[in-house]
Formats: sequence, C-alpha cells, structure tokens
Amino acid sequence: MLKIAITGGAGSGKSTVARMFQELGAPVLDADQAARDAVAVGAPGWQELRRRFGAEFFNENGTLNRSKLAQRVFADRQARRDLDALIHPLVAQELQRKIANLERQGLGLVLVEVPLLYEAGREEKFDQVIVVTIPKAEQIRRLKARDQRADAEIQGILQAQWPLADKVARADYVVDNSESLSATRQQVKNIWEKLKKSA
Repeated sequence: MLKIAITGGAGSGKSTVARMFQELGAPVLDADQAARDAVAVGAPGWQELRRRFGAEFFNENGTLNRSKLAQRVFADRQARRDLDALIHPLVAQELQRKIANLERQGLGLVLVEVPLLYEAGREEKFDQVIVVTIPKAEQIRRLKARDQRADAEIQGILQAQWPLADKVARADYVVDNSESLSATRQQVKNIWEKLKKSA
C-alpha cells in the first residue's frame, strides 16, 4: 500500500488540500483527529495529560481545553516536549491501526494529513510527501484571521515548526496554496492523477 503524507505549516491550508483529495475519491486520514481521539475523556492519553498538566487545562465537562493548553505549550518549550512525547506515539498507533484496516479492504493507497510530520521524525513512515506551502507573511495573516491568536503565540507556533522552505526542499510534491482555490484544486488534481498511476 502506498502511504502518502500531506504536511505543511500552520495556516498553510493542509486541511483544505486534504479535503480536495477526498472530493476526488482519495482515502484520507487525519492525524489531528487521531490526536483528538487519543485525548478523549477517559482515554489513556487524557489521563496522562491531566497528570502532567493538571485539571486547570480541562473544561468543566472533562474535555481538554485545547486553546489554553496551546498557549502554555507554545510559550514553554519543556511543556511542548512533554506534550509531544505523550501524544505522538498514541497518534502513530491510531493511524497505523486505521491504515492497516484500509489495507485489509484492498485499497492501494492512503493519504494522511500529518501537520508535524518532519518535527516528529515520521517522514520515514511514508512513501511520499506532499507539502502545502504559502509565503510566511500570508501564513501569519491567516493564523491571525482564522484563530484570533496573539502575535507572541503565532511566533511560538512558527518557531516550533520547521520553516516551510525546508519542508518544500524534501517534498515529493508541492502544492502552492497562495493563489485562488481553483488554482490549488488544479494542482491537487494533477498530483492525484500521478498518485493513482503510482499505486
């Protein structure tokens, strides 16, 4: 089975590109969803997070307060390391389970949206990598508009990730998401045709 990662930077449009592949008929998995599942109320990851960070990072109904935790980990490097060490293995296990399930169904390829592919050292788990890129100024503008994040938090997010140029240099395919949605969609369509032939 051909395993292809979709990655990029915060605000670059990875989810938009993943959705476009899905609309073309590609099976797409989402590492962020796997991470949410790993910290669902009562799950082992949820219990570990409460032990490490404390009850103040959880909502009244027990769910993780993701924005509060994000503010903490992007301001505190050790807290971010602790979070990564806890979550990345759980996400990898969940994705592996889902990929194995698709393989049993006889599918020839799968795309997986993995925001921190290079940062987590997971590129070796995939046969090919698609990087979604935009200029840094546009990336910052989108993060401000989408998430209403403060400048300091945005800088913390960007510093925690590899520069997009470094990711692009290692990519098998690149989607430039800085122009119109139709331009992005055409790039996705072209890549999808090539991937189907590879599979």
